[in-house]
Amino acid sequence: MSHENAAALEKEPVGGLLLRYSMPAIAGMVVFSLYNIVDSVFIGRWVGPLALSGLAVAFPVMNLTFAFGMLVGIGGASICSIRMGRKDMDGAARALGNVVVLNLVASLLFGLLCLAFIDPILLAFGASADTLAHAGDFMRVILLGLPFTYTMFNLNHVMRASGYPRKAMLSAVVTVGFNIALAPLFIYLLGWGMRGAALATVLSQGMGMLWVLRHFRDRESALHFQPGIYRLRADVLRGILSIGLSPFLMNVCACAVVALINIGLGRYGGDLAVGAYGVINRVLMMFVMILMGLTQGMQPIVGYNYGAKRMERVRQALGYGVIAGVSIATFGFLAAECFPRFISSLFTDDAVTIDFATTGMRLSALVFPLVGCQIVIINFFQSIGRAKLSIFLSLTRQLLFLIPGLILFPRFWGLNGIWISIPAADVLAFVTCMGVFAMFRREMRPSGNGAAAGQKEQT
Repeated sequence: MSHENAAALEKEPVGGLLLRYSMPAIAGMVVFSLYNIVDSVFIGRWVGPLALSGLAVAFPVMNLTFAFGMLVGIGGASICSIRMGRKDMDGAARALGNVVVLNLVASLLFGLLCLAFIDPILLAFGASADTLAHAGDFMRVILLGLPFTYTMFNLNHVMRASGYPRKAMLSAVVTVGFNIALAPLFIYLLGWGMRGAALATVLSQGMGMLWVLRHFRDRESALHFQPGIYRLRADVLRGILSIGLSPFLMNVCACAVVALINIGLGRYGGDLAVGAYGVINRVLMMFVMILMGLTQGMQPIVGYNYGAKRMERVRQALGYGVIAGVSIATFGFLAAECFPRFISSLFTDDAVTIDFATTGMRLSALVFPLVGCQIVIINFFQSIGRAKLSIFLSLTRQLLFLIPGLILFPRFWGLNGIWISIPAADVLAFVTCMGVFAMFRREMRPSGNGAAAGQKEQT
């Protein structure tokens, strides 16, 4: 991190810093979400409603691949910002080198393993005889491109955390621009269908990867590639994996939840209900991704100042983050409640799928504003290295509340029971999150005692 960036993180007004760091990350996430939505629209309208259902079945498998990527990327980015806050630039460089090596190892091992068992995996995640071929065509290409995906996204996290939020945003723009240009060509004009959609995604991520690599090859960058940083070190690995474990477990649980939802929807509504959930998931995930962009912008501010024991600035960043997070989620709530049929009709002209999606969207987003607050607080704990608290809060919604609801509620209310289980879990998870945060607040005193107390979980 340059001296100018470090001085800004220590001294500039927190509100302005959060805006400066978050807006590029949010813009990148919006663009990234839009190209996922555009892919879904292209597939739904040019390949068909069953292909849209196949994409919905592939979604939890994609989440699983991202889970392994975030284990490395989010953990590595947090370690870099915390060590920069301590003025430990050698430690931050070693974290960068370890992220590069772990990217290659994880992408090759996980990709090859999933390729060997892709059909059984998709069937376990809710694929039917009519959707298996669509989902398999998509995922085989995605898995082969994991080295591009992991390198691009994970180094992008490190780029943002090391003080280059605008460059990180531009890498997302480059990726999305190529995807939006290639998807119609491959899916429609060349007639490659699901394989074309996946190939457009992989090739665009490859272009984004080249952009990111160019940044880290530049010796003027605060963190850059250099000899001696690529040897895996036990202390760095522990730090990366302990912090990255929270988003990893959250995504793994999300995979299990989406699989249960797909299976339940297939049982009570059929393949078109599964496709409708794919529409709902894409729409609500766009707002979740915006929230993740907000927390990515908040992460270097919180991580640096927590490492520097400037607790008042940490508290200010969290306060602004919660206000912004709830505002973003409220906007998503209003869109889902007021315009569900219009939004659903953008993805498909199939009347049955639109009806399923309209009802499901309204029920699923009933308490969505609470999700904004919860995501900010979970990622706050992650940013300061409090891995255990972040992991606990990440898992409560999925394991303790949502999965039991998905099993129990449909027995009473059928298809609507699946939709209702989502806001019910959100309410319970929010109450739990606020209770945990209330107990933690005493560590946020300006004296710095909180930083010392949390030191044992940092690396």
